Amino acid sequence: DEEGWSAPKSAMIGGAGVNNAGEPPFEIRGFSLGNLIISIGILITVASFGEYLSESGGDGLNVSGLGFVYGIPVFLAGAALKYAEIEPVPCYSTPAGEKIYEEKATEIIKKIKQDVTRHRYGDEAHLDTTVKKLGLVVPGKDYPQLRELREEEIDGELGFTMVWQSIGTPYKMWADERRIKKYETYFGPDVGAEVVKIDAEQRLVGIRLITGGVKTAQVAVGEAEQAAS
Repeated sequence: DEEGWSAPKSAMIGGAGVNNAGEPPFEIRGFSLGNLIISIGILITVASFGEYLSESGGDGLNVSGLGFVYGIPVFLAGAALKYAEIEPVPCYSTPAGEKIYEEKATEIIKKIKQDVTRHRYGDEAHLDTTVKKLGLVVPGKDYPQLRELREEEIDGELGFTMVWQSIGTPYKMWADERRIKKYETYFGPDVGAEVVKIDAEQRLVGIRLITGGVKTAQVAVGEAEQAAS
């Protein structure tokens, strides 16, 4: 499948990342929707219980009873969301990295960053459909888990690295030359790609996208390797 990358969409709670078809109408950032709904459920239930205890006689169950009826299901709904929650991934950058990101980031790179730096619900992992389409999910094994993003300047271009913990998918699958060319098509246009072994012990592997196209990326990577040697 050589189609370009697109952010997962949601018709229910788009900005929170609930996995459903449809364009998200708004975006929720900065907090966990599961925690919010759990808190609301607890608040309703505790307030209703307090009202029940403070009432004299046995005739005052109407309002407090409604609180129990709604509070507990709201709490359970929040708990279900929390169970299915995927935490946002951190993005590590430097002043130079932030500056080059603002100048050079492609629409696809911006969409990736926007999508994975918020809570998501109902997915196997961040970018789960992406790793599946790229052939990076081994049948019967866990999905690779996106752990962080990195932004850096590489010879005047943006280096944007997606770092996965890949327990079930061997490094050689990530680094296959044909698959690397597929990364350039899939995350393109106007980017080159390389695979970086981040930490063999932790099974961390990165796909680094470099703006400016494939030739620019190859030159930038070659110069970076020369400087390191």
